Amino acid sequence: MKDDVPNLKDYSQRLRDEANTDLADLQVEQGEATSKTQIIAIYGKGGIGKSFTLANLSHMMAEMGKRVLLIGCDPKSDTTSLLFGGKACPTIIETSTRKKLAGEEVQIGDVCFKRGGVFAMELGGPEVGRGCGGRGIIHGFELLEKLGFHDWDFDYVLLDFLGDVVCGGFGLPIARDMAQKVILVGSNDLQSLYVANNVCSAVEYFRKLGGNVGVAGLVINKDDGSGEAAAFAKAADIPVLASIPQDDDLRKKSANYQIVGSAQSQWGPLFEQLALAVADAPPIRPAPLDQDGLLALFDSKDTGGDFVLVPATDADMRGKNAEIKKSLEVIYDEV
Repeated sequence: MKDDVPNLKDYSQRLRDEANTDLADLQVEQGEATSKTQIIAIYGKGGIGKSFTLANLSHMMAEMGKRVLLIGCDPKSDTTSLLFGGKACPTIIETSTRKKLAGEEVQIGDVCFKRGGVFAMELGGPEVGRGCGGRGIIHGFELLEKLGFHDWDFDYVLLDFLGDVVCGGFGLPIARDMAQKVILVGSNDLQSLYVANNVCSAVEYFRKLGGNVGVAGLVINKDDGSGEAAAFAKAADIPVLASIPQDDDLRKKSANYQIVGSAQSQWGPLFEQLALAVADAPPIRPAPLDQDGLLALFDSKDTGGDFVLVPATDADMRGKNAEIKKSLEVIYDEV
């Protein structure tokens, strides 16, 4: 029974080491990708619709005759679920763990599956409270390299990354030049644009360190026409690649895991134009906004932009324990 109890001291130290790892210090082996392959990392706030966008974008690209590999790099593993009609496929990390315990090697057919010409897989992540999601991403890419990632023949490799998390693993494509360009998915709300702006800041940071990854543009999802996302793109000096409207038909089809990125769908032309824009958009250096600049995109009454900070006092903090302390100041009588 004693052997079943984890060494919490060592575990805590590992967590501290992971938290203190600088993105610029990450060491992941890189091979030469084929010159025609575009590796594109897509970032967005959780729940903003990047997996919906990617599943349909990849399906449309395949219909257009391109060889496409879609890799879900979000611990929620929702990218392939949308592509496979709600069916969750085994993740690379989960499969690797199971195979290792059985003394077996992971094979391509264990983790990669196909639909409509799209090849897709999920990296996955550790169980809740049992590891760092970013480290899981790094481990997943190490396994992909062992499976021959740099020898695969694809026109596009699309990486679906959670934009909310800024730790090393999730910043890997930017930090280590694993992708040529980044695409942002956002909407007309402050939180999704805050995430998009953070990713722009990361891209600019690593460009200053000699990196080559750039931002190809912004996809506006659930566009209600209010214009904040378009204003952000203009201020950050990046193009808008597509605006996917806030439409009840799209909402229902997404909720039911239906693919709309197809010539057979009324939404086909929209995703065809997005596919062409994604292919042609060059990676450029963004101009990230500061906090005040981001808030200025919205009406101050909606963001609390007019709020004035009121400093707290020591008496405020002590509450009923507050006492009036005698001053040590010496006061001299007036002469």
